[in-house]
Amino acid sequence: MLSTKLSKYSVILASNSPRRQELIKSLDIPFTIKTKEVEEIYPEELRQTEITDFLADLKAIPFKKDLGENELLITSDTIVWINNEALGKPKNYDEAFQMLKKLSNTTHEVITSICITNKSFQKTVNDTTIVSFRELLDDEIDYYIKTYKPFDKAGAYGIQEWIGKIGIAKIEGSYFNVMGFPIHKLYKELSKL
Repeated sequence: MLSTKLSKYSVILASNSPRRQELIKSLDIPFTIKTKEVEEIYPEELRQTEITDFLADLKAIPFKKDLGENELLITSDTIVWINNEALGKPKNYDEAFQMLKKLSNTTHEVITSICITNKSFQKTVNDTTIVSFRELLDDEIDYYIKTYKPFDKAGAYGIQEWIGKIGIAKIEGSYFNVMGFPIHKLYKELSKL
């Protein structure tokens, strides 16, 4: 099992996301949570997976000099990609409303990258899921934002929440990737260690 394979490592998840914490817990491996503030800015010319790869790698940088030989750091980033634009986390109600209006009655990509870092190696993998929303009414968007406060979620929504249940018409790819962690890809990469 994976926990046996990883027994020589101390796994660190660098994320405050309750969804990521819940998903890595489901792999039945022991891990600790450590976070460091990183300004999530990327070069303007980057597109799609280039953005999430860059940001997942960027989040590992503050940890690198202090990583022990047996420590394994996992960093991650998720964006919503629609009409050649990356949607990150909304700063306020108005931004969240505008994001959900953009996603209403359209199809977009949810892209997540995972960076696995050790003293002697670093590997970044990503996954893309295609999500289609039905038309969302303004009062549905308003209710969702006021009730669920999705300000910590890329694209201003959580697939596992009310808006995902009533609004998503179709999904192609990993559901868990849309939650913010393509757990099957993480499992595969950790199994190679």
